[in-house]
Amino acid sequence: MNRWLYAFVLGLGTLPAIAAEPLDVLLPNESIKIPFKDDVPIVYVTRNSGLAEWNKLPGFWSEGTQPAVDPATGTTVTRKVIKIKVPLGLSTAPPVPTENPMTLAKWNLGKKLFFENKLSSNAKVSCATCHHPAKGYTDQSQFSSGINNLIGGANAPTVYNSAYNRFQFWDGRGSSLEDQSQGPVGNAKEMFAGSGQPWDEAVLRLRANPEYVKAFGQVFGHAPTRDGAAKAIAAYERTVLIGNSIYDRAEVAMKKRLADDDTGGKPELKAEDFTAVLKDAITKKDTPALSVLGGEVDADAMSKRLVNGRNLFFGKARCTNCHVGDNFTDGLFHNLGVGAINGVLPKEDLGRYGALPTGHKDPTLVGAYKTPGLRGLADTAPYLHDGSEKTLEAVIEFYDRGGNVNSFLDEKMRDTTAELAYLKAKAAGQPLDPTVKVFTPNGAPIIPFKLNLTKEEKADLVLFMKALQGDPVDPIVADPTKFVGS
Repeated sequence: MNRWLYAFVLGLGTLPAIAAEPLDVLLPNESIKIPFKDDVPIVYVTRNSGLAEWNKLPGFWSEGTQPAVDPATGTTVTRKVIKIKVPLGLSTAPPVPTENPMTLAKWNLGKKLFFENKLSSNAKVSCATCHHPAKGYTDQSQFSSGINNLIGGANAPTVYNSAYNRFQFWDGRGSSLEDQSQGPVGNAKEMFAGSGQPWDEAVLRLRANPEYVKAFGQVFGHAPTRDGAAKAIAAYERTVLIGNSIYDRAEVAMKKRLADDDTGGKPELKAEDFTAVLKDAITKKDTPALSVLGGEVDADAMSKRLVNGRNLFFGKARCTNCHVGDNFTDGLFHNLGVGAINGVLPKEDLGRYGALPTGHKDPTLVGAYKTPGLRGLADTAPYLHDGSEKTLEAVIEFYDRGGNVNSFLDEKMRDTTAELAYLKAKAAGQPLDPTVKVFTPNGAPIIPFKLNLTKEEKADLVLFMKALQGDPVDPIVADPTKFVGS
């Protein structure tokens, strides 16, 4: 962009001053930002925090007005507001950093940047290349193809509900969405061609575009910067939310049934709860909810299987050892033995251990990777951090055998009772189990816990996991061509 035009748009002064401006961070010039009365905040409304308001909202994205006090003048103004109806099943709003409040102008900018190829060195790769809305905000490949068709080394995780993640990336090296959004631009296999400073070059490309110069000025009060780009992309990603699954609806049906029941029954899902919501979905021709379950649905028969799958998930299959909460993840890191061969992990496969800073290395986290959420699974195959399992059925088989044995296998994957018996036998000089060939670094035996699920149990468990799918991301968020005027 012509630098004189840049100066004109932002009113930042002379050409030498502009040329010397930092590319990472700038302080805001409040006079060029959108006036407070015209700045449209985005707020979340959850079913738990405001049921009456949540019920009144017509859809995911609702426009309204609200009074607000202008911090600069102290006067009360009425301004527009966007209210996000947080999907059923997500009981809390996504956490938003105080330094990066959600606004419509920032969201529009972040969405544009998410689909912007100019952030890559060759202007051919965007965030959406590996996290495309039409592919479950992944690329549905084992490994992603980035700049110059280079292949990455991990499966692209979905952006679905990533706003709730305690850590970002499989190894947790990102502490926030703002942190995560900066990673790909500097990655030599994703968006960086390997010459110069990746973010400096990317920001200069943004500054050469009058539309971006204007947008950053209105949102942040300064020229495009790395800090601003990271904040804007994160603001957009915080609206990539899914919920309202068949399971969520059955939970509501169960609570309604109990409320109507004078005998005070136990808060326990029954087949009749699933039947009620399945029949409602059939009546409403709810294709997203039904297609993932197989299309033509026999509500009564499927409900019995879903209850069985649910009981297995919370019981015999031990899924809730790690998959808990609204998003079905503990947000922590576990070694499942993914990639281990003959009891040995690849030397470079350090997982969370490798991402921890010096002085905080924890050997128990060697080969440990973040527990993924389970919503939207039908969209995000292949599975596991290396994309090595192509189907949910294959994932269940992996867990059924106790993962892959290795010296750092997570305790939650191990048969600790059998391990204790082995140690007692060894101490007593009794015969030892000859199948135990892998030990921890301190010599303790590693025995994977086998679930021993039957064929029918595996099928019902997979069916239940599909019932966690939920509605698609709202088109206002997912459609790359949709932007909202302020």
